[in-house]
Amino acid sequence: QVQLVESGGGSVQAGGSLRLSCAASGYNVSNNCVGWFRRASGKEREGVAATRAGGQYTYFTDSVKGRFTISQDNSKNTVYLQMNSLKLEDSATYYCAVRSSDFCSRFAVGGGVNFDYWGQGTQVTVSS
Repeated sequence: QVQLVESGGGSVQAGGSLRLSCAASGYNVSNNCVGWFRRASGKEREGVAATRAGGQYTYFTDSVKGRFTISQDNSKNTVYLQMNSLKLEDSATYYCAVRSSDFCSRFAVGGGVNFDYWGQGTQVTVSS
């Protein structure tokens, strides 16, 4: 049984940083594609970042390029999303998800419809 547990969310002022963690069980994060998604209030879920091949390849949506990084610790079976220079529009519930494939480059399609397992989410609130 695959379980994903996100943590690290919270409230931060604009310009600040947070690091989200996604701890996986029943799934090896180094094998396939792992993604981070977010859903802001009143908006559709969107893809934020993804990684595959043990973190060797990373992908980002345009709005977070240069500010967010995605990494993983294979020994802990955990994927991280480091978020720097946070903006008000980054406020959302953030979810990690995994899929039974290493195909990752189009991770954001359909807000993650191709992903098989999802965590419960962690809230990020950015204030001015």
